[in-house]
Amino acid sequence: QVQLVESGGGLVQPGGSLRLSCAASGSIFRTGGMGWYRQARGKQRELVAIIIGGGVTNYADSLKGRFTISRDNAKNTVYLQMNSLQPEDTAVYYCNANIWDGSGPWRSYWGQGTQVTVSS
Repeated sequence: QVQLVESGGGLVQPGGSLRLSCAASGSIFRTGGMGWYRQARGKQRELVAIIIGGGVTNYADSLKGRFTISRDNAKNTVYLQMNSLQPEDTAVYYCNANIWDGSGPWRSYWGQGTQVTVSS
């Protein structure tokens, strides 16, 4: 079994910063792409950023320059540094990871989500 555990969410004022972390644990032989998605109330889940094993990244166009994704392969952990946060960034942020347990197919896993609220 594989688990993704997110942390780092919370309440922040407009213009502030937060750093989210997501650690994968369990039956992990290899970790592929990892990413962050978010879902605001009443809206569909959307891509925030992804990073593959080689460090190549991709961001939602509207977030480029404010958000930075990174990963620590040794810890099977992905991070999201969020700067200049605005109220429209308020959402539940979900971690996603593609993981191979050494047998069978690669599988996609999701974390439980962490709430980010940007408000004065």
